[in-house]
Amino acid sequence: MDPVKVDAVKAVKMDAVTSFPPQLPAAVQAHPFPLVFATVSGAHLYGFPSPDSDWDLRGVHVLPLAEVLGLEDVPETYSLERDDGTVELDLVSHDVRKFARLLLTRNGYVLEQLLSPLVVHTTPLHAQLVALAPGVLTRWHAHHYLGFTANQWQLLAKEPVPRVKPLLYAFRTVLTGLHLMRAGVIEANLEALNADARLPFLTDLIALKRGGREAEPLPEPLSVYRAEHARLVLALEAARETTHLPGAVPEGVRRAVSELVVRARLGSAF
Repeated sequence: MDPVKVDAVKAVKMDAVTSFPPQLPAAVQAHPFPLVFATVSGAHLYGFPSPDSDWDLRGVHVLPLAEVLGLEDVPETYSLERDDGTVELDLVSHDVRKFARLLLTRNGYVLEQLLSPLVVHTTPLHAQLVALAPGVLTRWHAHHYLGFTANQWQLLAKEPVPRVKPLLYAFRTVLTGLHLMRAGVIEANLEALNADARLPFLTDLIALKRGGREAEPLPEPLSVYRAEHARLVLALEAARETTHLPGAVPEGVRRAVSELVVRARLGSAF
């Protein structure tokens, strides 16, 4: 079995053993549309939540057939922000058609959400999407991670007091892209990625972030980390040229994704 598919299937089964604040499943239950899946993203997925981190809940819903067949433009994204004083929740879900379109592009966000091992809600349709994930991976996903890490570094360089969080994001994204190009597997957890990268300062910064605040300042000047980040960016650019991943999503996979959207809309895949 393809290694990506193995990891993905494990992710779908994780909801039975993972516990979450009750506010997360409650938000799933209160969602106005049927949910295909809801998973945790953000710092909790990346492996460095601080005690005051919010919970990023991401998912896919299915708009009613009657709404999408009419002439009116129907919002394809649902969002909710809620802070009850105990848990700060940021929920975003896309209609299945929008999510499918994003899935067929070089969008790493949706792949990380789909394959997140932190599963709050799942369905048979979720498992079907997961099974299709290996077929949508291409060498061009490197562009997503190169763009993300460059943007994070630029924002970080403008901060009067550079923080730990954006630096961890910068390294997380470049390492996720590099791992994808080399192994063909989406891995969003920075601690797992660093098991291969073996960068001691990342271990220290992850521990600092977990025990500190969202706005935790860097313990060293940004220049201390610049050369290592630049080296990894060059490595990702090189890996894009040598990866075994294809240059395009096969037509058969595109058809399968399209057929899945039809089944979801007709209600035959839940």
